[in-house]
Amino acid sequence: MQQYIGPEGILSKRGQYFYPCTSYFYRNPPQLVKGEMQYLYGHDGKCYTDFFAGVSVVASGHCNPEIAERTAEQLKTLQHTCTIYLTQPNVDLAERLAGVLPGKLSRTFFVNSGSEANEGALLLARLHTKRRGFIALEQGLHGRTYLTMSVTGLKMWRSDPQLAETGEDVTFIPRPYEFGLSQDEAARRSIGALKKVLEEKGHEIAAMIAEPIQGNGGMIVPPDWYFPEVKSLLEQYGILLIADEIQTGFGRTGRMFAMDLWGVEPDIVTMAKALGSGIPVAAFASTDEIAASFNKPSASTFGGNPVSSATALAVLDYIESHSLAERAEHLGDLLKSGLQELAGRYPDMISEVRGAGLMIGVELCAEDSERGAVLVDDLLEEMKDRGFIIGKNGVGRNVLAFQPPLVITEDDIREMLSALSASLSSV
Repeated sequence: MQQYIGPEGILSKRGQYFYPCTSYFYRNPPQLVKGEMQYLYGHDGKCYTDFFAGVSVVASGHCNPEIAERTAEQLKTLQHTCTIYLTQPNVDLAERLAGVLPGKLSRTFFVNSGSEANEGALLLARLHTKRRGFIALEQGLHGRTYLTMSVTGLKMWRSDPQLAETGEDVTFIPRPYEFGLSQDEAARRSIGALKKVLEEKGHEIAAMIAEPIQGNGGMIVPPDWYFPEVKSLLEQYGILLIADEIQTGFGRTGRMFAMDLWGVEPDIVTMAKALGSGIPVAAFASTDEIAASFNKPSASTFGGNPVSSATALAVLDYIESHSLAERAEHLGDLLKSGLQELAGRYPDMISEVRGAGLMIGVELCAEDSERGAVLVDDLLEEMKDRGFIIGKNGVGRNVLAFQPPLVITEDDIREMLSALSASLSSV
């Protein structure tokens, strides 16, 4: 029988061997030891229904047997070579991605993480345009590398104290959201700021990078016209649009990619998380013309390795054969309507429900985010004790985050909503 050291033992070792920046959820965290599709299990056998999916990663479910079998088969056959040698899984994956990516995007560069994907996309934009500057949205999150941290607007993830708030290379504009403004008013403010930047230094800008829906920023969904107008404005100045689909990609929002919601074809798309459903795999993709600018020798040691590529192919097969994007749209409507009903019953706590597909945020106490953050932590603890794992995000960390595996069921959602109602009554 497996012997577990328990939460206390893990916390002791973390305190001794981890960097102090490594945080964790819950005042009384469980030790998670097993996953099966939408369920997680603690060392004591307690079952949890997962509504956060490892921060939107295991969209196809924990240890999905259809995927895990193909991962294990590849692991036992050929584990690693690097792209300087010829193997089939990564070219098959690149071909497969060309069939699901927006528009004419057909060239893919494989890496290991979302940070690397965004770093590569930013580099590609500079190489292609021969310009240096970038535009980014306030409160966005794009990674932990120095360049991706520079275009990250969410202060809690700008770890370097010497990183300038803004500078000659990065210009931030307001995101298309502000509590108290209508969706259109906030988006028009953002567009106005973008036009001003373009008029002042559009010829210096290589690309604008944006999450179609800001995840860590609080599940911010723009109005339908916003990104089509952004793309049109950028094209007038020869500026590329980089869509950071790290959280939103592969069915999460009810479409394969969130930009598909608005019929927008980005110049570069970055992807990670759900593509590997727990196995590290990431990529940035672009058109033949733009990719041709990246022609000096480059490689990622582990990017596109046989195991991650075989896994990603299995993930894409599973998404298609089980209609996960369509499923996310249907189940997302059910989840969102249930959360909105709770908002009507608890207006003193729930300020707003927003999102698309199975990517939904519930903001608590928007006018007093400190109180809201305390409530979020209380609810996370209460829901964990009731057997449900949910997340949190937002600028003030006062947004409940619902990003479950796309294999979640209607019954799972109804049971979670019932538990959340009871938890709201008790906190």
